[in-house]
Amino acid sequence: MKPLNIALVRQRYTAFGGAERFVANAMAALQLEGAQLTLVTRQWKTEGDSPPLICNPFYLGSVWRDRSFARCVCGTLKKHSFDLVQSHERIACCDVYRAGDGVHREWLKQRSRILRPLGRLGIALNPYHRYTLAAEKKLFASSRLKAVICNSRMVKEEIQHYFGLPEDKLHVIYSGVDTAAFHPGLKKSHRAIIRAQYDIPPDAPLFLFVGSGFERKGLSILLQTLAALPAATHLMIVGKDKKEAAFKGLADRLGVRARAHFAGAQNDVKPFYGASDAFVLPTLYDPFPNAALEAFACGLPVITSLKSGAAELVRQGVNGFICDALDGEALQHAMRRLLETSTRDALGNAARVTVESCTLEAMSIRLVALYRSLLKNGNSIQP
Repeated sequence: MKPLNIALVRQRYTAFGGAERFVANAMAALQLEGAQLTLVTRQWKTEGDSPPLICNPFYLGSVWRDRSFARCVCGTLKKHSFDLVQSHERIACCDVYRAGDGVHREWLKQRSRILRPLGRLGIALNPYHRYTLAAEKKLFASSRLKAVICNSRMVKEEIQHYFGLPEDKLHVIYSGVDTAAFHPGLKKSHRAIIRAQYDIPPDAPLFLFVGSGFERKGLSILLQTLAALPAATHLMIVGKDKKEAAFKGLADRLGVRARAHFAGAQNDVKPFYGASDAFVLPTLYDPFPNAALEAFACGLPVITSLKSGAAELVRQGVNGFICDALDGEALQHAMRRLLETSTRDALGNAARVTVESCTLEAMSIRLVALYRSLLKNGNSIQP
């Protein structure tokens, strides 16, 4: 069988970005399946023998950046021949779009819940949001678009609601997780070391928050909830945010600065999973956080929000808890339940079982099957 020749479009590499981790994992898994992959990007940390196609035109500002990249990509693709082009950006010249960033209209709707009227007006007038909404609409209206990969049923339903795409174009394929690298045994290797490094008592309940973009991920309400929990409770915060100082200030005002440990961005998050007892991400909107998959794989109960794709894997009170992102009372109740060692252990065991079938291999098999079906139906790229 002829190897698939696929182009993957992603604008840039962010060392700690979940979408970039998906692209890297997908590339590795698909190459094991024999696919030939070419990354089309502005910048990327390259490894291996397949150099990317670079589209890096000059720009000033985010609107010019995205618009010029889209124009460059579409022009570059016309000069090459691929079986399929899969984009991770809102670009209309693709055969397959992976909606890993969710639906921008829905994100703005959820964000408006925490904004005052002036902030909502700012969003409505912001040229970047206006451009992104237009690009999103153009993408989903494209006659070339043959399939959309949704990383959760939530995203699939949002696309159907806002854009009316037919069922047969929308394919839910969960991201894969390396269940050999992320596993409950990390506790034995890293628990004592990380806790000693951050002055966390060996038996103190430790909740883990992983994510960059603290406002969207719900760190404010999490810090407020931490203040209402017993003084022995600790929170580890792994990720970066340009307003980190403001969140540290909030922790100070709440009197929890000594229990809220800001670890910053980490190249290797595995030790922090190993040190923790549970994972919590009360995000305003997240199509499907890879960190939740990793937490499940490490045997950590997962607390997340209704507008997180990871909620689809949570069985309430069995392997974690779900609550509204702004419901502090429900979040506190869930975290209090996990202060009990026996409850954490039971839910942690169930958490690991949850993702044992969500492997990178399973993801690549489903992706290749989708690509083959598209090509079988004559949907190959037309330069």
